[in-house]
Amino acid sequence: MSIDEIIQRVLSARIFKDREKLRPDYVPENLPHREEEIDRLAKILAPAVKGARPSNVFIYGLPGTGKTAVTKYVLRRIELFARKHFCDVNLKVAYINCRNENTSYRILFNLCNYLNEKVPFTGLSTAELFRRFLRALDQERNLFFVVLDEVDFLVKVSGDDALYKLTRINPDLCNARVSIIGITNDLNFVEYLDPRVKSTLGEEELVFRPYTTEELADILAERAKQAFCDGVLDEAVIPLCASLAAREHGDARRALDLLRVAGEIAEREGSTKVLEEHVRKAYREIEKDKAVEVVKSMPLHTKLVAIAVYLVKRRKGEATTGEIYEAYKGLCKRLMIDELT
Repeated sequence: MSIDEIIQRVLSARIFKDREKLRPDYVPENLPHREEEIDRLAKILAPAVKGARPSNVFIYGLPGTGKTAVTKYVLRRIELFARKHFCDVNLKVAYINCRNENTSYRILFNLCNYLNEKVPFTGLSTAELFRRFLRALDQERNLFFVVLDEVDFLVKVSGDDALYKLTRINPDLCNARVSIIGITNDLNFVEYLDPRVKSTLGEEELVFRPYTTEELADILAERAKQAFCDGVLDEAVIPLCASLAAREHGDARRALDLLRVAGEIAEREGSTKVLEEHVRKAYREIEKDKAVEVVKSMPLHTKLVAIAVYLVKRRKGEATTGEIYEAYKGLCKRLMIDELT
């Protein structure tokens, strides 16, 4: 088949109406089975619009349990309400993923950008950067919601000094008010925080439980209406996606990825329907990609140690540290690179 024929087949397929509705970062108008969490978070944050000092909130739960989606949903609704009914409140929302922005400097740099305070990407001390952020923030009657997603990455890389300062910022402000919303997948994260940070970040806590198979099926059915053309999903597809994702501690992101990739495989194959076999192919593809990405992201010497472990265990069944190190040295010698001690 020529490249033109492949392109024609994909473009003429009638599978998707809007595949972006299956992306994890899409926040729908309806979030099934998270009504209680939406209600609680809205009740915690809404009083700040009327002038109350905002609470800091700590949200935790396993991956794919709706933490980020619920937070974005609630803040978007509060923002729209404030614009309509409280015109004198300058409400701002900053969303920062700490997996990518994992140093105190980068967090403060991003917060300054949200306030249109121009600062250099490098070159200032963290103390000076925090001072400039504070000054820019307090120039107006700002209500600033700061969402630190995957906040555990910030603490693991840079410690909790930035969190300590941000969670205790309100007494230093005359005009503005700040609420810090920390989100993490690590259920034990709070245990290794400094007690002072733990007390201020955890003023309010929300725990998100995993979705059940039935709840995942409801979520997928809701998204499928928006994402797929009518009648293209075989009736077994959504239950199978939900069942496979439920094995991964009720991970809605995994369920959505499975459904999207199954649709894309059907599209590539020129099928008029998404079938159970496409879901199983999608599952294998996603699992393979996960393993490959983990290995690809390892530093060279970590890869060599992993290979050394495999070689020794394959030969002997058991492996001591000394045997692994000797095998690792042998690999380094063959590749003509210096080993690490």
